[in-house]
Amino acid sequence: MSKFVPNKVYLRGMLLHYFIQKKSAAEAHRILVQTYGDIHDKVILLHDNARPHVAKPVKTYLETLKWEVLPHPPYSPDIAPSDFHLFRSMAHGLADRRFHSYEEAQKWIDSWIASKDMSFFRRGIHVLPERWEKVVSSDGQYFK
Repeated sequence: MSKFVPNKVYLRGMLLHYFIQKKSAAEAHRILVQTYGDIHDKVILLHDNARPHVAKPVKTYLETLKWEVLPHPPYSPDIAPSDFHLFRSMAHGLADRRFHSYEEAQKWIDSWIASKDMSFFRRGIHVLPERWEKVVSSDGQYFK
């Protein structure tokens, strides 16, 4: 039986999973290497599109290191877990609801989150790779 070799989209999902668990990048790397072995002989960097990260001197320096920089798409509600899973579900409970104070809204949100079991949040994480694949196959176009 051949060994599963994760693709870049799958690895991004795994990194996001470990980020949500408040693991450091080094710890996430250690876990992935333990699980899949050291399948890369080079550094693959994923960072956001913040100005310091995309500045020409930084890009040039990363090229001299021969690091692969994964593309980081701009914010997209298609792949933001908070938008496509959490807020969509929350919107059903908020329909026609009016709050009269910040505290009342905060209490409702706390109660709503507490009412969800762990499988609700896990499901949101587990569908991320599939949603990312849809974004890639639709060439970045919006979909529901």
